[in-house]
Amino acid sequence: MIEGAFWVLAGFVFHVYFGYPALLWLIQIVRRLRPAVVGEVQPSVTLLISAHNEEASIGEKLRNSLQIDYPPEQLEILVVSDASSDRTDEIVAGFPSDRVLLLRMPDRGGKTAGLNRAVRDARGEVLVFSDANALYFPESIRRLVRNFADERVGAVVGESTYVEANGEAERNEGLYWRYEVAIKRLESSVGSVVGGDGAIYAIRRGLYRDMRPDALSDFVNPLQIVDQGYRVVYEPEARSYERAGGDFGKEFRRKVRIVNRAWRATWSMPHMLNPLRTGFFAFELISHKLLRWLVPAFLVALFLLNVALQPEGGVYVALLALQAAFYVLALAGWALRHRERLPKALSIPFFFCLVNVACALGILDAWRGKTYTTWTTARAG
Repeated sequence: MIEGAFWVLAGFVFHVYFGYPALLWLIQIVRRLRPAVVGEVQPSVTLLISAHNEEASIGEKLRNSLQIDYPPEQLEILVVSDASSDRTDEIVAGFPSDRVLLLRMPDRGGKTAGLNRAVRDARGEVLVFSDANALYFPESIRRLVRNFADERVGAVVGESTYVEANGEAERNEGLYWRYEVAIKRLESSVGSVVGGDGAIYAIRRGLYRDMRPDALSDFVNPLQIVDQGYRVVYEPEARSYERAGGDFGKEFRRKVRIVNRAWRATWSMPHMLNPLRTGFFAFELISHKLLRWLVPAFLVALFLLNVALQPEGGVYVALLALQAAFYVLALAGWALRHRERLPKALSIPFFFCLVNVACALGILDAWRGKTYTTWTTARAG
């Protein structure tokens, strides 16, 4: 029984990181969906920029937004200030363009509460969601909205990229993000992307549904759109760029918050996990999110079961040695984490363990009833 449990758990971990992407790739070859119709549609657009105390970056973001290659009369720029206490509101209100609007929330209620309010004021047929530190390439909005020529498409997720990494956390975050981008491409080719990207994604305005203030908007909103029978597709040519979190501590805290909110959001919509309700998307959600969040528990159980199976010798001795070596390397990476550059033999195990510990703490916080409604960005300006 112990042996069987060991291999089942090992199978789950393998599926999360390798089996699921490989299966998507095979499905893509065998049964590729008819691609989304791409056309030169030009609906009216509201660019919603979430901000809290972003005086260091909001001016650059607004200048960048006004340089977007889209008909000016069709593009509204609405900054949602979550009760900023610095000069953010002053900079936005004094910006020399009547296309830039400010919506100040009187009390700090978090990003999602601000978006719920802002959508009621937005005039665009399409809503594009962005952060104050995410800068767009000029063609990004055109690339996003062209997918709405296909009536099956309800949301479009763009691609976040990072400028040259300066710190070890940024380099590892970039590596992790490239892996996520590969999965998004595959998911989009066979069904719908699981989740959005708060830096750059667009939806049909009529599909927006108010969310709870503690909901992770760029995760829950796309789920709501799939639930309404529409596809969420990935558009790699709609790109934004920003800096990663800067250090392991900031990235760790950010991931704890994200997992906490996404875990609770998933269980607030349990029908999305039901294949009888959402079809293949349920399998995507379980594989890409639910099982990945549970990997920390799988890893602990695998190690303990491997210790129990070690007297059997053979493959179990080798696997235990490999696990132990991996965690020793991760600990060495943690001990040397303040160095500007770590060898990949240390940084990759450390970042992998960091992400999984953050998952475990996020779920534990959710189980204890802790919520995260407001936020302070972990990104560098």
